[in-house]
Amino acid sequence: MVKIDSKTRFIGLLGYPLGHSFSPIMQNAAFKSKNINIVYIALEVKPQDLETVVKAIPKMNFAGFNVTIPYKIEIMKYLDETDDLAKFIGAVNTVAIKDGKMKGYNTDGIGFLRSLEEHLNIKPDGKNIFILGSGGASRAISMTLAMNRARKIYICNRTFEKAEALVADINKRCGQISQVVPMNNERMAEAISEADILINTTSVGTHPDVDDIPIDKDLLHSNLAVCDVVYNPRKTKLLLVAEKLGCKIMSGLGMLIFQGAEAFEIWTGVEAPANTMFEAAEAFYNHSV
Repeated sequence: MVKIDSKTRFIGLLGYPLGHSFSPIMQNAAFKSKNINIVYIALEVKPQDLETVVKAIPKMNFAGFNVTIPYKIEIMKYLDETDDLAKFIGAVNTVAIKDGKMKGYNTDGIGFLRSLEEHLNIKPDGKNIFILGSGGASRAISMTLAMNRARKIYICNRTFEKAEALVADINKRCGQISQVVPMNNERMAEAISEADILINTTSVGTHPDVDDIPIDKDLLHSNLAVCDVVYNPRKTKLLLVAEKLGCKIMSGLGMLIFQGAEAFEIWTGVEAPANTMFEAAEAFYNHSV
């Protein structure tokens, strides 16, 4: 039982919808393990209410909040300040509040990179990477991979113009460290055949729509490492199909934990108990089965 008193501070998760989120489970376990009097709560906010809610949060007893789909880019216009990395990436997933002022950060790219290196023992340097989606998570991941010298990054989105816009922004910000190109459906097969890593940054396959898959399964091949930012279910349809083909696979849980650990440290100044956060998420998975 979480004890709440007059000194308890809160951290929220802003997004829509939020029924799938594990963040409250892992963050509350982390605060409890460090004896920090903060409670993490989900704040499901409809698009028409976002501005009203964000402006109200600093007037209450909040230490900050996380931002998830679909607000990681839009949130930036309501903040008082943005960290250099988040400004560079062009998206925010973590906000700290101090003296009534809101400062935005981005921990998504760092979280993904750490998960890729620790769970698959893969570094992006010299790799060809195919990314599905061009939203806030794609922006953070693709910028981070470009800065870490991926050889070539393909970005594919249902709306080609959005992929083009993101590619132009990456090339502008990252120079020519990596070759980054927009991708349409007609050229997907060739690009994926050349890819070392495929990453789904969309919400396709998230619970309860667990039978959805963001790509034609016949385009996958056994030499791919397939990553999904979706973490509920633990193995999406995309990952299940890839695993059967013999691909290395990585769920979104590692990224969730590691980006959450970075956020925890921003809010508290205390080293995050990443193992505790993993254990809490695993326990929730097991309880849900």
